Amino acid sequence: MNMQPPSRFPAGQAQMQVAFDRRELSLILSVYGRMVAAGEWRDYGISNLRDSAIFSVFRRTAEHPIYRIEKQPKLRNRQGMYSVIGMDGQILKRGQDLKAVLRVLERKLIRAIDPD
Repeated sequence: MNMQPPSRFPAGQAQMQVAFDRRELSLILSVYGRMVAAGEWRDYGISNLRDSAIFSVFRRTAEHPIYRIEKQPKLRNRQGMYSVIGMDGQILKRGQDLKAVLRVLERKLIRAIDPD
């Protein structure tokens, strides 16, 4: 008799989802926290899909995301599995190193604090 609780996912499907690991989330949330402190961002959402993980950033809760930080492991050997995408769908930065990719958002933080 099978004593395991029923799963919401068919066998093996939970392993098929892509997610950010602890190190990746730490880097993303570090930038997010600085932007919240600067008053630029107010909310976020995380989606774990079959082929990608998405961290969406919102200026207000009910809006469309102003930025999406995506992880697509199948692009690891091509353009890089991390990308920052703007509200209009334009890829602002793509690469293998998440910290380097997130620098495009840190430049926006410098502008947010110093309006010169």
